[in-house]
Formats: sequence, C-alpha cells, structure tokens
Amino acid sequence: MNLLGLHHVTALAGDAQQNLDYYTGPRGMCLVKRTVNYDDPAAHHFYYSDPAGSPGSVLTFFPWGHVRKARKGTGQAVAVAFETAQVVATSQRFGQPVQTILDPDGIELDFVQVPHARAHRLHSVSLCVPELGAAETFLAETMSLDAVGKEGNRSRFQIGADQFVDLLHDPTAEPGKMAAGVLHHVAFRAGTEDNLLAWRERLVAAGLRVTPVKDRTYFHSIYFRGTGNVLFELATDAPGFTIDESAEALGQRLCLPPWLEAHRTEVEGRLSPVRF
Repeated sequence: MNLLGLHHVTALAGDAQQNLDYYTGPRGMCLVKRTVNYDDPAAHHFYYSDPAGSPGSVLTFFPWGHVRKARKGTGQAVAVAFETAQVVATSQRFGQPVQTILDPDGIELDFVQVPHARAHRLHSVSLCVPELGAAETFLAETMSLDAVGKEGNRSRFQIGADQFVDLLHDPTAEPGKMAAGVLHHVAFRAGTEDNLLAWRERLVAAGLRVTPVKDRTYFHSIYFRGTGNVLFELATDAPGFTIDESAEALGQRLCLPPWLEAHRTEVEGRLSPVRF
C-alpha cells in the first residue's frame, strides 16, 4: 500500500488576476478548473496543470488577497519543483541542474532538468523542518517513503517511481505564517478509494489526528499534520476534472459543488472580479 506519487500542491496567492495571468501566461500552464474554496466560498480556487489535469502535475491556488504578511518557515512546504527538459541552471541538486525563480507573490518555483521530462509535472516539494531525525523517521516509517540521499542540509525521500520529498533542516527557522506567497499543503496520491480508507486507518493507528474523508468533487481526500507539522493531504485519482466539464472545455466556467450550485448568484457576487 505505497503512495503513488505527488498529487497536487496548493498555495496562497494575493491578487487573483495576477495569479491567473502569470500561470497561464509566462508559466504556460493550463487552467483546468476554476471553482471556489469549499471551506470559504468567497475565495477563488484555481487549478493549473498539464492539459489533461493529470494527478502529479497539479498546482492550485487560493487567492486570499494581501490581508497580512506571510512568513516562510517551519511547518510549511517552502518550494515546489517541476520537471523540465532544459534549464539555465542557478544551482545543482543531487547532480541535477536546477533553476529557481519566484512567482509574483514570492513562491519559490524550482525547475529540475531530468531526462524524458514531462511538461508541468511535479518533481518534488521541499519541507522546512526544525528537527531532522523525527522528520526522517516519520517519512520512512509512517509514510513508507524511501530515503534516497543527503546533500548539505537536504534529505531526499522518494515517493512513487520518480517524485520526491525533500527535508530542509533549519533549526533556527521560526514557525511559518500563512498568507499570500506561501504553500498551504502538499497532497499525495493514494490512488483508489480503498487505499485512501486503508491509509486513514493506518494514520489513525499511528496516533495522528486525521479528518474524515472529504468530497472535493474531483477527488476524495483526507488531511493531517505530518512532518514538522506540515499539512498533508492524501487524495484519490478519480473521478478527475472531467466529471463536470468535457476534456476540451476544462477551466472555461465556474464549477460549483452541488451544495453551492443553488447559491451560484450569491457566490459569484462575492468573488473578486477576474478576466478569463
């Protein structure tokens, strides 16, 4: 019952229009779903990925506005990396060329040169942890990930065939503060519904506080605090983004879950105006 890889990463943005223009413009990603934050329907939820919305290629955003200043630190993922065929390298990591840039809100995006790169596919996430031993034990024993290398203050674990979770050891870092410009949570692929339920039982047995299964329309998922208090999610692959839009029309309309559809006019009126 191993996890299959990364499913998606969710981040907090400031201005919704700026976020949309950047990720569908210079970054060239596809907007495969626009909906709302199910826990706060006054906020957009944008899903960017490859054209198919493949699990493992998805980066999502809640544009919160600039309501307070963010602080990157422990208890957070602090960078998300994508595969790429060629980069103008700014560094080397585990023998691979890496280019690092910041998006308009200051989120660190790493582009890792790998053979047979697939466009927009996630390569890895980096988690900031104050205590390395406990974090390594959690990933190895509770999450069943394989340790595959160490480099400086970075420990790497493999998830699935070719994706990774990196631990960045920083004992002096302060706890992170959620606001625009930080990563909110990291989601892993549980695969099937049965596997998701089995993982929930396993995590509860390990003493973790795990949410009930949540219906996120495009997948079912559970949430819990993992390594260094980072918010983790385990998600199913199905039913996928074509459950309420055709593959040719992904991202072309505001999609709402059934319990909000009856309030569409009110929901649309509370969202910040965005040009698509």
